[in-house]
Amino acid sequence: MTSSRQIRLGADIGGTFTDIVLDVRGRLHSTKVLTSYTAPEQAILDGIAILTKEAGIGVAEIDLVIHGTTLATNALIERRGARTAFVTTEGFRDVIEMRTENRFEQYDLNLRLPTPLVPREHRFTVKGRIGADGRELLPLDEAALEALAEQLAGAGFGAVAIGFIHAYANPAHEKRAKEILARRISAPISLSSEVSPQMREFERFNTVCANAYVRPQMADYLGRFQVRLKEAGATCPIFMIHSGGGLVSVETAAEFPVRLVESGPAGGAIFAADIARRFSIGKAASYDMGGTTAKICLIEDYQPRTARTFEVARTYRFSKGSGMPISIPVIEMIEIGAGGGSIAWVDSMGRIQTGPESAASEPGPACYQRGGTRPAITDADLVLAKIDPDNFAGGAIRLSREKAEAAIRAEVGDRLGLAPLSAAFGICEVVDENMANAARVHAVENGKNISDNVMIAFGGAAPLHAARLCEKLGLDLCLVPSGAGVGSAIGFLKAPFGYEAVGSRLVRLSQFDPALVNGLVADLKASAEQFVRAGTDAPLICEITAFMRYAGQGWEIPVALPDRAFTAADADLIREAFRANYARFFGRAIDGLDGLEIEIVTISVKMQDERPAPDPVALDTRGRPAAIAGATRAVFDPASGALRDSAIVERGALSAGDRVSGPAVIVERETATVITSLFDAVLQSDGSILLVRKGRH
Repeated sequence: MTSSRQIRLGADIGGTFTDIVLDVRGRLHSTKVLTSYTAPEQAILDGIAILTKEAGIGVAEIDLVIHGTTLATNALIERRGARTAFVTTEGFRDVIEMRTENRFEQYDLNLRLPTPLVPREHRFTVKGRIGADGRELLPLDEAALEALAEQLAGAGFGAVAIGFIHAYANPAHEKRAKEILARRISAPISLSSEVSPQMREFERFNTVCANAYVRPQMADYLGRFQVRLKEAGATCPIFMIHSGGGLVSVETAAEFPVRLVESGPAGGAIFAADIARRFSIGKAASYDMGGTTAKICLIEDYQPRTARTFEVARTYRFSKGSGMPISIPVIEMIEIGAGGGSIAWVDSMGRIQTGPESAASEPGPACYQRGGTRPAITDADLVLAKIDPDNFAGGAIRLSREKAEAAIRAEVGDRLGLAPLSAAFGICEVVDENMANAARVHAVENGKNISDNVMIAFGGAAPLHAARLCEKLGLDLCLVPSGAGVGSAIGFLKAPFGYEAVGSRLVRLSQFDPALVNGLVADLKASAEQFVRAGTDAPLICEITAFMRYAGQGWEIPVALPDRAFTAADADLIREAFRANYARFFGRAIDGLDGLEIEIVTISVKMQDERPAPDPVALDTRGRPAAIAGATRAVFDPASGALRDSAIVERGALSAGDRVSGPAVIVERETATVITSLFDAVLQSDGSILLVRKGRH
């Protein structure tokens, strides 16, 4: 099914730019178009028109469209979703407001928790109870549900979420409740047992509420996109990239849009993992900075780190627990509001701050000359001369240095008594330090040392800031791949058709029931394969993971399981695998406590088609001095705190092995790589730029 798809298109809708990449039989064409908020699909259609003309093909010749978007993420962060009702078990109305009662900042007396997506007056309860073992303890009150259906039908709700206690073990009550409500309510209904069939009610309830909250908006957008793409002449299938890094059908994405919350960043992580494998980099930190946000993802053994939960919009110093938990399989990363469009401002204590508010594409930074009057990071980069105002986005957008300076002076400089150049440097220092702090926090939370990694920088703004970020983090090497400006969209084209299905069942190894485990695994396999087979008939790789703990502990560790039928004798094999993994995570297993139980909490089945490994490339850290003849520009150098003459080099003018000594700027159509005075740059054989700290290699 997939082998004949030789012309493929990847489209990534970001908060500021929409990136489009067209792969025509191995040759890539790319462009960036400003995102339209009133009709996000318009930017994709405009990009398709540009690239098909450039490639000399018709729209009807495109064999496959792969799409990722931040629309679901932005709807959650900005609270622009549907008016949602939440139906839950009697006694559990306030779970999403009480959260886990953990304080992410112990000594802050004025600590404020994130506001629930669904206010209390829109949360409703019914009697009925399923036990943790899946047995019905109290019948569902169907009469109360009939009355509730009448009440909700006239209340103008755009979506309904249903989350009952222990529905992951037995979804019968949720399914029956949906049947009853659907007779009177036309709005889409989401079930927690389908969206996130995992233990822990707060995370599960919050996830189903988030799914319902963005579902009408995403379904409307995806339906509109399909129609308009067909009207443009495309007859090919469309697939969406989900937060776990695999591809699913548009129909699946419309039903479970919460799976798309990290779809764009997931494409970037896949792109970085492919680069890491190509250069045999065992430990890498991907740095993806676009127009609205910046993301850091740790990549080990050529695979992005993954998790079963993550948080949207951490609000308190990047602290774990200060965001909105989403309980779905996801590529794990940390994301902050630090993109090219992030607004700079001065707080009440006279400190420069950046984000999370973004100028986005409408009106955009002040320098875009589209009505924006507040300074953004792009304005600061322009004033520091990192960007050529006449060659931004390949010359498609003419920037105004005067408007950028005026905005910085009015909002930052005059308040702090700084000239525009100094204020611009302050803005960039703050955003770079914020990103460095976020990277350190993310590494520490995962028990890693960030300085052990090679950075892989991509996104339109990352190459402008990568060298300075490496200085702050103590990194000696940074790769800026070819096509870095549209890296996430390229990652879409490298993503496998894949899906991860999860299910929670408490199984103690002393009472190991192979029939129960085999049945659960079989169900999860069937579910995952159903989603994957919508896109490919290729052979599939299956990974089975048990998330296990000592009974009574609050969290689990992953343990890989064999892909075969289990027998009673496998309890010992699983126990020893858990003990070995526990020792790897925490130094030693727990011994000497009589009766200490080990239990399986959740099982995950991940299925995907196998993708060919990229051609290997040797990392060249030395190179040879490049003969550079051409323009220079005075660019601000952080090390000296002043403007310094810097060579301006066209990326296409360099040959493999050329070494450019900093300070310099290597320019291309979608971005520019700033080489600070502490770094040199060596062009690799595949066109990637390697930043190398002077004196280290």
